[in-house]
Amino acid sequence: MAWYSLERWERPQPFGLEALAMDQKGYRRGSFQSSTSDEDMLEIAGASLDFSMAEDDPPLDREMGGFTSYNGGGMNGTSKMMDFLEEPLPGVGTYEDFNTIDWVREKSRDRDRHREITSRSKESTWALIHSVSDAFSGWLLMLFIGLLAGSLAGLIDISAHWMTDLKEGVCLAGFWFNHEHCCWKSNTTFTDRDKCPEWMSWSQLIIGHGEGAFAYILNYFMYVIWALLFSLLAVLLVKGFAPYACGSGIPEIKTILSGFIIRGYLGKWTLIIKTITLVLAVSSGLSLGKEGPLVHVACCCGNILCHLFTKYRKNEAKRREVLSAAAAAGVSVAFGAPIGGVLFSLEEVSYYFPLKTLWRSFFAALVAAFTLRSINPFGNSRLVLFYVEFHMPWHLLELVPFILLGIFGGLWGAFFIRSNIAWCRRRKTTKLGKYPVLEVFVVTAITAILAFPNEYTRMSTSELISELFNDCGILDSSKLCEYVNDFNSTKGDDLPDRAAGPGVYTAMWQLALALIMKVFITIFTFGMKVPSGLFIPSMAVGAIAGRLLGVAMEQLAFYHHDWIIFSGWCSQGADCITPGLYAMVGAAACLGGVTRMTVSLVVIMFELTGGLEYIVPLMAAAMTSKWVADAIGREGIYDAHIRLNGYPFLEAKEEFSHKTLAMDVMRPRRNDPPLTVITQDSMTVEDIETIINETTYSGYPVVVSRESQRLVGFVLRRDLIISIENARKKQDGIVSTSIIYFTDHSPPLPPSSPSMLKLRSILDLSPFTVTDQTPMEIVVDIFRKLGLRQCLVTHNGKLLGIITKKDVLKHIAQLANQDPDSILFN
Repeated sequence: MAWYSLERWERPQPFGLEALAMDQKGYRRGSFQSSTSDEDMLEIAGASLDFSMAEDDPPLDREMGGFTSYNGGGMNGTSKMMDFLEEPLPGVGTYEDFNTIDWVREKSRDRDRHREITSRSKESTWALIHSVSDAFSGWLLMLFIGLLAGSLAGLIDISAHWMTDLKEGVCLAGFWFNHEHCCWKSNTTFTDRDKCPEWMSWSQLIIGHGEGAFAYILNYFMYVIWALLFSLLAVLLVKGFAPYACGSGIPEIKTILSGFIIRGYLGKWTLIIKTITLVLAVSSGLSLGKEGPLVHVACCCGNILCHLFTKYRKNEAKRREVLSAAAAAGVSVAFGAPIGGVLFSLEEVSYYFPLKTLWRSFFAALVAAFTLRSINPFGNSRLVLFYVEFHMPWHLLELVPFILLGIFGGLWGAFFIRSNIAWCRRRKTTKLGKYPVLEVFVVTAITAILAFPNEYTRMSTSELISELFNDCGILDSSKLCEYVNDFNSTKGDDLPDRAAGPGVYTAMWQLALALIMKVFITIFTFGMKVPSGLFIPSMAVGAIAGRLLGVAMEQLAFYHHDWIIFSGWCSQGADCITPGLYAMVGAAACLGGVTRMTVSLVVIMFELTGGLEYIVPLMAAAMTSKWVADAIGREGIYDAHIRLNGYPFLEAKEEFSHKTLAMDVMRPRRNDPPLTVITQDSMTVEDIETIINETTYSGYPVVVSRESQRLVGFVLRRDLIISIENARKKQDGIVSTSIIYFTDHSPPLPPSSPSMLKLRSILDLSPFTVTDQTPMEIVVDIFRKLGLRQCLVTHNGKLLGIITKKDVLKHIAQLANQDPDSILFN
């Protein structure tokens, strides 16, 4: 589907016969040029793409092509199949940027290719080996994707950990060590393990001591300077080299997996710059995570590695199966959750997910997790920084606070989505969007200045979540574990519920302030021109709220263990409440409220914690948060960003319940010009070139005659242009008065007539058709399940009009009382 240029997107488009194509004037091919101004850039989910190179061939509205089989006459045209495969014309059968692929044609081509390989495998040993290697290539590709995604994730984890600590000090034993690794070989006691002599803060390094007001101010200053340096470097690299490297990437991945093409979004430059800038953005201390962008990184790996195998390089539908598996590998390395990654790909991002893709996703996620485990980026044999294990069971009455956390998560999710979308829309429609570097600078400065005084915002968000999930033990020196100890009542490793000490109360105030900061600063951070994930900030908000509630419940149980709600199961001196569990449930609730994930979210969380017995609390919180958030607004954050950016994404989860008919949606409508058609054997080269020059549509129905309007097939504009140009160059006697025919036999003409041009091989003889009385709910289902770009509308066998994917999307938007132009165009 060809998209409009920015100028076209800013006003409603005339829809004369646009049922066959979209206006192409002003369209320019995307090229990444750092020297252009921001005014020349088109925003795509936060990415800016420079449209400054003129295009040789006008783009096509590929969503409006039929079930075109370029190898000869659509799905029924097998008799001509080999002719076109043996003499392929360059450019035929490929897609322009910002086009929708034809799923049916791609799958048909793959079946043809597979049948040919199978039939040849019986002819020779070499052909048999080729057949086996073709069947094995998918698994080999999954192996490569898993290895590369796991390796890059390990590199990102190690680098981000080191650079985060660099803001606070440096290791004298080797500047490449982070704080934890630096102190491993130190002889300090366990309680002073963070104060080893090998690690020096910036004040100790510069002025020789770390105590006093001046040392504090110096450390504060260095923290802010490093944060600004990292974030500015990130935004400048993104702006200069790979505008698509910013943001989360998941809304675009969903759109690409639904069949849309965004050239360069999964390219090598995007991969390189996203990997580098993701480390910088996370290290800067901004309220963002690396988990969402890791899905984008893994999909870039998958797309690049597809070029090693012809089967995937030349077939867009097969490539999307690979990208679904790559998304699973991305979540696998982000959370150390291979099964959760597969379910995430199935539930959240994939549009087409056959059983074969499920198995391959599982294999890719397994290899990626194994690779990351081999690298061991955190030195604790775990795949994530905040892996925890709880041992105490939970009680049925605790479901009440768990459901309260679910309600909080749903409310926070709905509030965040509305606020963030409003801010992103403001960024797009005002001058704010023209100054991405200034915006990143200001947000980073505010974040760093507010974060440093509070130790819970100063540490990295992953470390904060790890601290909040932690179940306090005897040796824990954290403020959150400063309870009044009574060791006489200690039984084994389990500590009883204890009275909170001054450290716990201090931590509660600091966490409350951290919660307020995280809630609001994340709204302005997500969507900036740096790589930014949403999983970790959402989990942090929920984990803080959960820990606060958990400590409150713990103290309530300690001081009022004789209350009726505690008397049956929480006696004095028992370990009843686990505050870390509440933090984990809160994290799941908030992440579910923002993304609307359910099954995959619960699996990811229990893979994180290793505790199967906590599935019910997690399910209760995730389901409650989804219900509450859905009651306020139906869209998750990724669907909201897809709609904000006007991507042609037809949501498979939504039900279409309106009683409209195909004739209500089709084009042309009353008072529109008649449908532009081509006759099968009576138009000259000049006639067809005139139609091509005077219209901007991407394809044309072919009919027997203008009077009968009996449908023969559908031909794409691009194929007409390429075929006519090729015939003029290579076929003698083709002139402007030459007749073009799409039939098997040439029409009878006088002997003096010039040579005729036969173009039956590019005609789709089986375009999908519906009658004008077909209910739209059936039409919408057809578009969703078959991946159509358009279908033709007939009445009593005569061609009447056409319905495109864009028409369907606009119709759905109108029925939802939304402005269709604001939905589909920036």
